[in-house]
Amino acid sequence: MSDPNVVRIKPHAYIHILDNNTNVTRLEVGPQTYTRKEHEQIVVPPKEMIMIPPRHYCIISNPVLTDNKGEALFDEHGNVRLRHGDQEVRFERKPFALYPGEVLFGKVTALQVVAANAALRLRAIRDFVDPTSNDVQRQAGEEWLFAGPGTYSPRIDVQVVEIIRAQILKDNEALRLRARRALTDASGKQRQAGEEWLYRESGAYLPNVDEEIVGHIEAKILTDKKALHLRATQTFTDVFGKERKAGSEWLVTLADTETHIPDIYEEVVKEVPITTLSNRQFCVVLDFVDERGQVQWGKRQLRVGERSFFLQPGERLENGIQNVYVLRSDEALLLRALEPHEDKIAKTLRQPGELWMVKGACEFVPEVSVEIVEKRRQIPLDKNEGIYVRNICNGSIRSVIGESYMLQPDEELWEKPLPEEVESLLSLGPREYSSGGRGGRSARDRTRVVSYRAPHNSAVQVHDYKSNRSRVVFGPDLVMLEPDEHFTVLSLSGGKPKTADQIKSLCLLLGPDFMTDIVTVETSDHARLSLQLAYNWLFEFDRDNQTEVAKLFAVPDFVGDVTKAIASRVRGAVAASSFDNFHRQSASIIHQAVFGAEAKVFKFAANNLVITNIDIQSVEPVDQRTRDSLQKSVQLAIEITTKSQEAAARHEAERKNQAATGRLEIQKINDEAKAEVERVELLKLQAKTISVEATGQATADAVAKSDAALIVGKSELDQSRLRTDATRIKMQAELEQLQKRQKAEIDHRTQLNELELQKAEELAEIEAQKFKQIVDSIGADTIKAIAQAGPEMQAKLLQGLGLKGFMITDGNSPINLFGAAQGFVGGAAGAASSSSAATATHF
Repeated sequence: MSDPNVVRIKPHAYIHILDNNTNVTRLEVGPQTYTRKEHEQIVVPPKEMIMIPPRHYCIISNPVLTDNKGEALFDEHGNVRLRHGDQEVRFERKPFALYPGEVLFGKVTALQVVAANAALRLRAIRDFVDPTSNDVQRQAGEEWLFAGPGTYSPRIDVQVVEIIRAQILKDNEALRLRARRALTDASGKQRQAGEEWLYRESGAYLPNVDEEIVGHIEAKILTDKKALHLRATQTFTDVFGKERKAGSEWLVTLADTETHIPDIYEEVVKEVPITTLSNRQFCVVLDFVDERGQVQWGKRQLRVGERSFFLQPGERLENGIQNVYVLRSDEALLLRALEPHEDKIAKTLRQPGELWMVKGACEFVPEVSVEIVEKRRQIPLDKNEGIYVRNICNGSIRSVIGESYMLQPDEELWEKPLPEEVESLLSLGPREYSSGGRGGRSARDRTRVVSYRAPHNSAVQVHDYKSNRSRVVFGPDLVMLEPDEHFTVLSLSGGKPKTADQIKSLCLLLGPDFMTDIVTVETSDHARLSLQLAYNWLFEFDRDNQTEVAKLFAVPDFVGDVTKAIASRVRGAVAASSFDNFHRQSASIIHQAVFGAEAKVFKFAANNLVITNIDIQSVEPVDQRTRDSLQKSVQLAIEITTKSQEAAARHEAERKNQAATGRLEIQKINDEAKAEVERVELLKLQAKTISVEATGQATADAVAKSDAALIVGKSELDQSRLRTDATRIKMQAELEQLQKRQKAEIDHRTQLNELELQKAEELAEIEAQKFKQIVDSIGADTIKAIAQAGPEMQAKLLQGLGLKGFMITDGNSPINLFGAAQGFVGGAAGAASSSSAATATHF
């Protein structure tokens, strides 16, 4: 068993021992075997010394005080003196032990290597003199940089704040920097705390300790089609040397620079595209910038192509880029003067508000003092077409019909309003009638003259409200309204029985025509009947007599008036007759009631309407009992007739059925006989087919076996031939491959040998040239002097020492003394005259 009081301390190890008598802890280092005494206590067991490899360091807390020789200092009691609360950085050294009270802070750490384009930001945590910076006095809180490449040696009174890496700036890039405190930047310019600036140089930039990187800015690429719109946030001088006031705006174009990095006080408002005008375009610029760079607020400038330009800040286009007005011979532009100016085309002075026209064919670009009201075209009109034109000066309205017309400067198209029912009737057409709603056709052009095609044998009344006169147009004809004329709309009764305001029409049909009505009458024996009557009518008048023509439209609803008058006469006549009498003589009773005893027509003098005939289309009882009695008698008659027809039809059907059955039986017997004959023929053919199939099957099997054997033999022969060809091809390929490989090796070896020879020749040539150049550069005299310098100096040295010769040996190497005697007995003259003698005796 090992004795616990005996401690074996290995090399590069140590222990701490506490002397209980003196209460002093001391250090013991190895290698040794230490025997502990009774009043001693091992505080720290054997522990490895701290070894700091090259380029490493460690931090010791509570380090020991040392003298000038590096030895530890002790107090009068034998305790080691420590710097309590302090730390010490120790670098590469021999292994060392920790004295009692010293503590290793952390672990042994490699020194920090600062790469190129990087730096350490350091801060002093106490005042000290920095020996690495020419003994600069550092104050607590001061910061500075340790730039790479290099190895940083840490200090206790210096704190590493961060690692700063250089920013790599490419072309057309810049760094935006801000000063933390007053400093001098890389260009030697004084910067105040909080000031910002740009660093534009390409390459690596390592910011100063008092500089802060705000951002990375890329340059704006300018082309011939793009410019930059900039605004100054405060007064400064830009990179072009121009002073910019706060709030001012300007453009940077390709003419200024190809790339532009916005400055600190420059704000990029937007990218401005180039405005290009072709030779057929123009534009008007508002608030334009003149040649002196002054903004002309409220003014307009005309720019005509072909040209390209950038809109300056504040400039804007009025209505964008416009095309040059190309006018045909039937086109014109209506212009209005905005301000007094001279018309270069008409050579006249135009006043504000004046209207005039520029007619084609020509090209026209309006001046800035001219406003284009509208573009007008000559309106082509057929002889049956027209337009309404209104004079804007006096308000008069007229119609232009049957000619191509160009509106004058003081004229405009006028829209003629029409009542809604007239619009509906016009959209339906001349032969259609409306019940008051709109039609489904396209809307009417209100500036066109209203036209209506009056049908054949019709009349249309038009009233002029300006002259308070009416005119009647007979069809077929085209009615064209003047500006103050309107149609007379007819509202006629319709339906059965007639109801008022059912038909709207612009034309009055003159007949002959007919109308139908249903009239309810009652006989003298109180039988109520419903009569459907049809009236033939027409208008009889003299078209040359304006008085008779005017009567046509005297009765607004001639249909309703006529049907009411006739219905009144019919009711009176039927009321005086019994049902039986009226049922037998209805036609004569109604005809006499309408036309009278001798008259053949019934004429209305108010509008010259003539009823030429009346027809009774149907008579139906209104009373249900009467209707049932009539219906019963009719049904009995119909039933008797129907039964007689059914009996005759039944007898005829039975006769036809018997005849058809007989013909069917005969046909059936004939078909069975023919089927038996065909069946016998079928059996014969089947027997023949079976024999042919058997013979064919046997023949086919034999032929198939023969063909199969022949095919097998041919295939085996082809396979053996193919295998032979494959073997021959394979052997030929291997032979060719072997030949090519050997040839390639020979060529490769030949080329290698040639390269070796060429290399040796070139090296020899280089060595020869080198030796020649060395000899030529040194010179023959210099080489001779170098060769003689050594022996001559040795001879002079021996002469100065008074030696004739000498020999130095370590006793281990044998020395040939046979030729040395001649050197020993040789005189001074011999030593001086022969450099080889001195060389022979010098070992």
